[in-house]
Amino acid sequence: MRKPKKVALAYSGGLDTSVIIPWLKENYRCEVVAVCGDIGQGGEELAGLEQKALKTGASEVYVEDMREEFVSEYLWRLVRAGAVYEHKYLLGTSVARPLLAKRQVEVALRTGCDAVAHGCTGKGNDQVRFELTYKALAPHLAVIAPWREWDIKSREDALAYAAQHNVPVAVSATKIYSRDRNIWHISHEGGALEDPANAAPDEIWMLTKSPREAPDKPGEVTIGFEEGRPVSVNGQRYVSGTSLLETLNKTGGEHGIGRTDLVENRFVGMKSRGCYETPGGSLIMAAHRELEALTLDRSTLHYKQKLAVDYAGLVYNGFWFTPLREALDAFFENTSRTATGEVTLRLYKGNIEPVSRKSPYSLYSLDIASFTMGAGYDPKDALGFINLIGLPIEIQGAVSRKK
Repeated sequence: MRKPKKVALAYSGGLDTSVIIPWLKENYRCEVVAVCGDIGQGGEELAGLEQKALKTGASEVYVEDMREEFVSEYLWRLVRAGAVYEHKYLLGTSVARPLLAKRQVEVALRTGCDAVAHGCTGKGNDQVRFELTYKALAPHLAVIAPWREWDIKSREDALAYAAQHNVPVAVSATKIYSRDRNIWHISHEGGALEDPANAAPDEIWMLTKSPREAPDKPGEVTIGFEEGRPVSVNGQRYVSGTSLLETLNKTGGEHGIGRTDLVENRFVGMKSRGCYETPGGSLIMAAHRELEALTLDRSTLHYKQKLAVDYAGLVYNGFWFTPLREALDAFFENTSRTATGEVTLRLYKGNIEPVSRKSPYSLYSLDIASFTMGAGYDPKDALGFINLIGLPIEIQGAVSRKK
């Protein structure tokens, strides 16, 4: 590969990307454009980011506010699909990467870069997510992945490199956790968590109270939806999806909602252990499931549940910018036309319990479902129904009995 002259780096200000700026300049003799996306990771992570990037060698820095785009065009699609990876992971990191990589490509093209770079490790899923996005949106740009090139083999090595090049970092060799935070969740990896036999240390949790310390009195929250999108909390309508999610993050976190300890199968072939906190997202997903149980017919609901697994796999593996993901979104958009209504949840020490479900599109008929026999259902019809669906079973049973 011909050495590029100008590189757009996906920059977070964390350990990896902080040392990549001087490393790129030292090894490629190129300009570095740092691109950072604000997707709700919080003011502490963003504070002084531009100055830090410039001080460590970047020639240009772009900090883009993408919170509303992230919520409305990415997170609400997850909700509408009901996508959960391996029963537990609400895809907080996975769904953010395509958006960050897209904006990185846009800045790269706008500023005349001939390459893009990222700080993803050679063992992780994120390298796939970033690079599949590059291939989809700008396949002509060269890709630099330092973790697949340099001599740094561990976070301890990266810390040493940072010290040698006077790069300020916020982690230490005695307390190393790799974290990724946005408006949807925060993930924790590394340190004691690398051994799945170890219990997750209490110190890692940042967004949620321990269920043991959560209020002794249950709380309740009502979430309103329109066509599968969250629009209100406790009757208050939100124009901003970001504000709605911040409200639910606070409510869920107060009651210890949204902690997940997961051994997952990475796309690159290995198992890894991570802990995730998704307080508001857990409430939204639970409420959305209850609403769809009320408004979707059996066949559509069951088929949608199958496709939700496929959709979660696509997002987890980095196939966001693909025709298949777009086609699945069209299906979920169609099935969400009736996902309008309100669901009330009771929150108690890390647990979520549905209390009330209401929708103008409810398919629940009290007359039919009641144990009291009404005019809308003739129990005698069940005999013919059972005889017809049971005919193959009856024949098989008769044959087996003869043998």
